[in-house]
Amino acid sequence: MSILIDEKTRVLVAGGTTGTNAVRRMGEFCHLTQQDLYVKAFVNPQEAGQQKTIPVGTKMLQVPTYGTVTDACRANPDINTALIYVTPRRAFHTAKEALSQKNIRLVSMITEGVPKHDAKQLIKIAKKNGKMLNGPSSIGVFSGGKCRLGVAGGEYRNLILSKLYREGSFGIITKSGGLLNEAIWMAAQHADGITTAIAIGGDQYSGTGFVEYLEMFEKDPKTRAVVLIGELGGNIEEKAAEWYAAKKRRIRVIGIVSGFCQEVLPTGMKFGHAGAKEGEKGEGSARSKTKIMRKAGIITAETFGELGQRISKLYRDLVKSRVIKPAPEIDVESLPKLPTPVEEAQAKGQILIRPWITNTITKDVGDLAYGGYKVKDLIDQSYFGVAEAIGLLWGPGRLLGKQEIKILNMILFLSADHGPNVSGAYTSITAACAGIPLPQAVAAGIGMIGPRFGGAVEGAARAFSEGVAGGMTPQEFIDHWTDVERKKIMGIGHLKYTKNNPDPRVAKMVEELRKMKMETPVLDFALAVQDITTRKADTLILNWDGAIGCVLSDMGFPPAAMNGFFVLARTIGFIGHWLDQTRRRSGLLRLPYTQVAYQGPDYVQPGEINRRLKALQTDGRARPAAKKTGKAKGKRKKPAKRN
Repeated sequence: MSILIDEKTRVLVAGGTTGTNAVRRMGEFCHLTQQDLYVKAFVNPQEAGQQKTIPVGTKMLQVPTYGTVTDACRANPDINTALIYVTPRRAFHTAKEALSQKNIRLVSMITEGVPKHDAKQLIKIAKKNGKMLNGPSSIGVFSGGKCRLGVAGGEYRNLILSKLYREGSFGIITKSGGLLNEAIWMAAQHADGITTAIAIGGDQYSGTGFVEYLEMFEKDPKTRAVVLIGELGGNIEEKAAEWYAAKKRRIRVIGIVSGFCQEVLPTGMKFGHAGAKEGEKGEGSARSKTKIMRKAGIITAETFGELGQRISKLYRDLVKSRVIKPAPEIDVESLPKLPTPVEEAQAKGQILIRPWITNTITKDVGDLAYGGYKVKDLIDQSYFGVAEAIGLLWGPGRLLGKQEIKILNMILFLSADHGPNVSGAYTSITAACAGIPLPQAVAAGIGMIGPRFGGAVEGAARAFSEGVAGGMTPQEFIDHWTDVERKKIMGIGHLKYTKNNPDPRVAKMVEELRKMKMETPVLDFALAVQDITTRKADTLILNWDGAIGCVLSDMGFPPAAMNGFFVLARTIGFIGHWLDQTRRRSGLLRLPYTQVAYQGPDYVQPGEINRRLKALQTDGRARPAAKKTGKAKGKRKKPAKRN
């Protein structure tokens, strides 16, 4: 058997990340013992309604999160144990709520640093309600082969070394969580393991002392001996000795009190837990407590080396007297292995993972890097900005010179907006006026970018670049598109600007490029084509899309990236329009009737509707009425005979 927790324990865990990590450890124990996960709920007001994923072996189980302990218990009436991992500020209210639940019989508090006043109040509430309060500052509880609360027992490998996959014969009670794991291991190495191991916590005011658990162990027929690990300060060890000496007990007790080093330290010094403090006259010292326990008939040890020897001897004596029947040893190789996470197995070179995607521009494992350059190193060199990022990510991997950065910034700046009349901006404005959130409104505007709006950048870049690469003259290029492709030249033509009224953006960019004395063969070729096309019509100029496509080609950017510049730049404008309309609280837009022309059929008269519906019922077809000619009805007269 066991005490406190067993195979019928059903748990709620109150707390955030720490509580979640503890449940993952509890899931490991469930995998080892091949049992279902007994954690039924999390409690965290900030995450109420969410599901947390807990691995148990290779299964990924979903555990619901509730806003309160009451909600969790109402939804899961089989919960009988609460594990508290919340902060000291919230610990009192959470534990108090748990202690008030009808079905919860045990509350184990992991929280450290609970205020003394709160701890005292919780102890009173627990006694009044007939509940068991373990902690505060407890690492948890462990019943061999049955149940684990918290991270007691340590990592998976230690669970096996400590034989926690099955029940033993020794109980353990300790204040210290670290010493709990040590004692569990010693009970497995020098005896047959544990029934239940409990860390009661090292705070000055604990929900329980040693005596309450000694009483429970005394009544548990499976527990044959108990290891009691105390520490200097307080009086729970003395009370345990008094309990043991009161009458003949069924269980044997081995006791050790940590803190003999205090004898060479100043009197009254406090160390370790909040309650670990020797009195001014030596009361509560490790030696004093050890003498009292020994006098009560408890087997004592002064060092942990001795503790192992005492456990080993007592176990042999109990086996010899047939109080304990040794359990057959289990081949540990037959126990379930803890599945290795993919990341860990890959790091050890144990598995090969075929990548889901392949990425050549950004590395985010370790230091973030663009195109092989660590971003922190680039910032240290004062190399950062939107244009710089474009060079590294779209280039890809190119460090841009100062002139190139200036050109890209100029393109982005001049392309950011072209007023509210164009389709993309107008669409974003319409969405903003309809109360659509920014991301969706901007996405709607971006969705307008295509062959007729902004999407000619790539096509122009390809066309003019191929003309230069093919060694065409400007006239041959025009003839090719006119006679062979039979299409309009991408990047040529504008509804607003003309040869005598050129696009100021194109003119300014060409002016700046000339000042920089940059070689721009593709742009020069496009301007030569413009000289010929404007002879036919002065609106057939090199437009902004064509100009930036040519310049970006001269800078070495791939054609597939060209439209991205327009998308990126115009997004700035779309956001601006959305903010403008939202700031002004503009109302829903509706096109005025003067801007919509209707050219459909005239109204169908009611009589004609009735006739057509009847025709449908008769032959399944609705025919329009015959047009009236205005001639009188009657028999048609025969034509007169000619003489």
